[in-house]
Amino acid sequence: MDANAVAELAPDERRALFDRDAGIAAIESDVADIVDRVREEGDVALREYAEEFDDTTVGSLDVTDAAERAYDEIDDDLRDAIETAAANIREFHERQIPADWRESFDGRELGRRYRPIERVGAYVPGGSAAYPSSALMTVVPAKVAGVEQVAVATPPADEINPATLAALHVAGADAIYQAGGAQAIAALAYGTETVPRVQKIVGPGNRWVTAAKAAVRNDCEIDFLAGPSEICVLADETADPRFVASDLLAQAEHDPNASVVVVTDDEALARRIVAEVEDRLAGREREDTIREALENDASGVFHARSMSEAVLFCEEYAAEHLSIQAAEDEALLDRIPSAGSAFLGPHSPVAAGDYAAGPNHVLPTGGHAKVAGGLSVDSFLRSTTVQRLDSDALDAIGDTVTTLAAAEGLEAHAESVALRLRESENAARDPDQLRE
Repeated sequence: MDANAVAELAPDERRALFDRDAGIAAIESDVADIVDRVREEGDVALREYAEEFDDTTVGSLDVTDAAERAYDEIDDDLRDAIETAAANIREFHERQIPADWRESFDGRELGRRYRPIERVGAYVPGGSAAYPSSALMTVVPAKVAGVEQVAVATPPADEINPATLAALHVAGADAIYQAGGAQAIAALAYGTETVPRVQKIVGPGNRWVTAAKAAVRNDCEIDFLAGPSEICVLADETADPRFVASDLLAQAEHDPNASVVVVTDDEALARRIVAEVEDRLAGREREDTIREALENDASGVFHARSMSEAVLFCEEYAAEHLSIQAAEDEALLDRIPSAGSAFLGPHSPVAAGDYAAGPNHVLPTGGHAKVAGGLSVDSFLRSTTVQRLDSDALDAIGDTVTTLAAAEGLEAHAESVALRLRESENAARDPDQLRE
């Protein structure tokens, strides 16, 4: 990893940085086959894929009861950490619950109401690492929103990680199934003999999970297509290069395809950050993964000619995690509309948000923060607009409606209004007349 100038980026280097994707195109056909087979064969396919992909023989797919046992068996420190993180996440998401409302607009009583989706599926990754944090981040906001049935799929194992199971118990998952990858998404989307069909699927996963979510989204709602983890750090001369380097390493250890980027208007700081990364990397358990992430084309340390150029870089990058370690962090944040989650100041590492600060860590990647936000209570709600018009209110907009309906050639639309207006006129002339 070297320090490079933003102004000297070649077109192909810019594309690698700013046109990131989830890497699913190459596996779409294979994923379609998996989805079709699960749809047709149900539990049989899930068990055979567990043998093939997870090297695990699955007895019961339903492991809901194991979650409560895991909660009782884990050590006290881990239990307390899970409880604390869950409480913080719950408290933050409770602030997001919208209130139903009705107001009068010159006789038009208009409003909006919110109701939870009934059945949601959450995917919680497993495999080489345990993710109790993702268990909390997906299930807690769903339950806060009032979702009646939250079904969780997590990869099978001879022993599913007890921390993940305990977190699912604390979060309030209603059912837990050991199924992973594309096959788990297919099971949630279409249902099997054991796994219930859900209305929406949320949660992070590898590219097989992401490709499967893309494959089923015409039949089942999804949150969004998330790719590998990413961070963009905006720093000035006040930033501590040790802190910046530690944040880069933390995100890089997720995945060899993770994108980790720093941009600063201080060239000397850029060089110090590169040196700190190298000093802190050697000997880490996931050193190989981190090195791959640091060296991929979507990662780098960059120096800009001005803070304005650095800000433009950050906005174009539209990071999943935006860390601003600079003196004027609030003012800089105001200039960067596009980010999944923003971390301000030297004492707000992304890892705090990953686990326990409260905001959700299931966030848009690949530049999709330009058009979407992360998982929230809103993700589990549907809204209904409500309208009640009295005769005077209908009369006030009657000509507007009939004129527009006529312009669109929709005669029956216009007549449905005109009929009521005529009836109101007749009633006004003779209140005692009988109408059929």
